[in-house]
Amino acid sequence: MTEWELEDLGKFVKKLRPSDEIAVEITGNTRLFYDAVVPHVARVVVVNRTQFKVIRQSVKKTKPHGARALALYLSKNMLPEVRMKDKEHGQLASLTQTRDTLVKLRRALKNKVNNILSARGLNLPKEALGSEKALNEVLELPFDEIVRIELRVIVEQIRSLNKSIAELEKTIGEEGSKLEGHKGLRSIKGIGKITGAILLSVIGDVNDFAGEGRLASYFGIVPRVSNSNETEHSGRIHKRGTKLGRTALVQSALIAANYSPYLKRFYEQVKARCGAGKAIIALARKFLGIIYRTLKNKWVFQDFLNFVLAEAS
Repeated sequence: MTEWELEDLGKFVKKLRPSDEIAVEITGNTRLFYDAVVPHVARVVVVNRTQFKVIRQSVKKTKPHGARALALYLSKNMLPEVRMKDKEHGQLASLTQTRDTLVKLRRALKNKVNNILSARGLNLPKEALGSEKALNEVLELPFDEIVRIELRVIVEQIRSLNKSIAELEKTIGEEGSKLEGHKGLRSIKGIGKITGAILLSVIGDVNDFAGEGRLASYFGIVPRVSNSNETEHSGRIHKRGTKLGRTALVQSALIAANYSPYLKRFYEQVKARCGAGKAIIALARKFLGIIYRTLKNKWVFQDFLNFVLAEAS
């Protein structure tokens, strides 16, 4: 926000009453607005405009029309609300998203190196570029000068990304371990320091969710349901939640199933009936239920494989 916009925000806050309810569309400045306003009113609802079809599909795109529509649906409690996490969870979420962006960029650069080498008859294993030794060996290959320059630039970027990702992971691990529930998640076989921090950054305060089903919906691992007068159809998962959270959940669930006979048996039973794809989602859903109860009850496992608690809630 500019200086004059901040001044206007201050004037706006002074006019607020404790009984007021406010709806605001999510933008880059929403956090600043939310933090300034929320102490002075009864409720602030942050709205995802892409999910609010009345605004998105409206013929009138003027601000007054949008404001009236927000006010109307706020009064009816029908707005698609975006959760605003506390500062600690929000900052951790930002860190994990930045790390994910850099990891994807590094993967793309490694794929580019592999493509360059493959075009010249050299096929490396998928993870061959994960070490400094491998990167040095790539730079020593006897290619034309133009190719050598391209490889050198890409390798420099990969090295820089390695350093940045390591720094982010160190911070994510340190800050994540300070959050309530991190110790409990770490006691679950299959959840590491970084994965635990990612899951906590996505979940925020578990008490925001009335039950396991609400959390599963938030992660986007519940099926789409369509209804007619006589039938109800369930389809693929709707994937409305964060992809980063879903990926961390699925990966940790698969690792946990390698250790836990209970989860392994469940996965194999669903796989035999429905196939591997649906079995993975079902496993992730069951694993998320364990995560939910662990956070809700403040469990810490002494022996996760046998569900023995080290300390009760």
